[in-house]
This record gives sequence, structure tokens and C-alpha cells, in this order.
Amino acid sequence: MNLLGRAWRVVATGFAFSVFGLVSLLLSLTVLPLVAVSAADIDAARRRVQRVIHYGCRWFIWLMKSLGLITYELHGREHLQVPGRLIVANHPSLIDVVFLLAWMPQLDCIVKQDLWHNPFLRRAVGWAGYIGNASPDGLIESCTASLQAGRSLIVFPEGTRSVPGRRSVFRRGAAHIALRSGADIVPLRIRCEPITLTKGSKWYQVPEQPPHYTFIAAAPMRPEHSCREGDSPSMAVRRLTAQFEAVLNVEARSATAAVPIYSLQ
Repeated sequence: MNLLGRAWRVVATGFAFSVFGLVSLLLSLTVLPLVAVSAADIDAARRRVQRVIHYGCRWFIWLMKSLGLITYELHGREHLQVPGRLIVANHPSLIDVVFLLAWMPQLDCIVKQDLWHNPFLRRAVGWAGYIGNASPDGLIESCTASLQAGRSLIVFPEGTRSVPGRRSVFRRGAAHIALRSGADIVPLRIRCEPITLTKGSKWYQVPEQPPHYTFIAAAPMRPEHSCREGDSPSMAVRRLTAQFEAVLNVEARSATAAVPIYSLQ
């Protein structure tokens, strides 16, 4: 029975990702351009396109859950609902950001430069105003501008998906962005058990049991609270990066019953 269940999940996973690619392409060629060109200005176009992507991600998460591929829970959702916050998270799985886009109608993201050449997603990321990572200096400036404009931003300081069983060393870009923008920081711990869709794994390498995702958003923190009087800018960045590592390298703990659990349904 377990073998049959696993075989079903391989087929269903392939189906879900194929549908995701097809829907992304259709939206990029039809709905998103119409939504964008009908807006009064660039900012309005970005908001409308991001909202369409939000509903698309909601539907994709619903599809994966309905097919028995995943379960999930979110704690501290209220910390993600205030605009203009920098969300700093660990990155165990390929679809982490899909969950966040499904929960947040307006969210700026950093995307790999490869996506600008992806036929399924390049138009979507362009219309949404997502931030490319081709230039490190330009990346920090664009992210800072996004936060100062009152938009929320998700950053994975690891720079890529986590390697299972290995403590991650975080890059300093997230700390630079936090200190330059002065935005509130929301640490977000993500756990996926059993692990799946990790760095280097294939979509068809499904675990024996459907994975369960746990997202825990902590209370916001001020970036300057990690600094000490007399710190140089580089020392402040190192201290804040070390704090991110200390918080996000710790495996997400089970939430208490007092913390509300939210669903997309």
C-alpha cells in the first residue's frame, strides 16, 4: 500500500508541476499583460500583477494539498500582514516562496537571473516587478528601495536552498538591506518533514510520507537593536548576520496551542 501511495504521489507531483508551468505560461501571455497595461502607473500595475500571482499560488498550494502531496501550518501570520517589513527566512524546499506568495497578496521577491530566461516565468517576474540578482550592489539598492517604498520583501540569506544536515552559512546581503532600509525584520523559520524538493533533488524523488511544512513567523525586530554603540557599518552587518544564523539555523519548533494556525481554505 505504501508503494502504491508513493507511486501515486510521484505521478501527482509531476501533474501538479506540469499544470503549474502551463498555467504560469498562459497567465504570462494573457491575463498578466492585460492587468498590467490597464493600470494607471507602474506601481499600480505591479500591485495588480502580484495579486494575480497571489491567487495563482493559493490555487497551486490548494491543488498540492488536495492531491495529498503536502500538509502545512502557519504560526504568527499577523507578523506577515503589515506592509513594509523585511521577511528573513531559511530555505529548505523549492516551494517555500510559493507558500509566502499564497499568504501575502503584495510581496516583492529576489529571483535568480535564470528566471528572466525561463519561458514559463520570465514575463510573470517582469510584470510583477521582482528583483533580479545579477548585480550584488544593484540588488541591495533595489531591495532597500522596495522596503522604503512601503512594500514587504522576502529574503533567503542562505542564497540558495539549504543542504539537509548541514548548518548554513548566511550571506550578508540581508543584513545590508535591513540596516540600510531601517525596516522591521520578521524572522521566519521553515521546517519540512520529511525533507523534499531540496537542493540537488529531483521532483520525482518523493519521500515515503507526504511532507508537512511548518512556518513560524516571529515577532518583528529592529535592525539597529543588533548593533552596539561604536560598531562600524561592517561590524553591524556581521552582528546582524550572525543573529540571523542563530535564529534560522535552529530547527523550527512545534508551536504551542496558544498560537493560531491558519489555512488558505
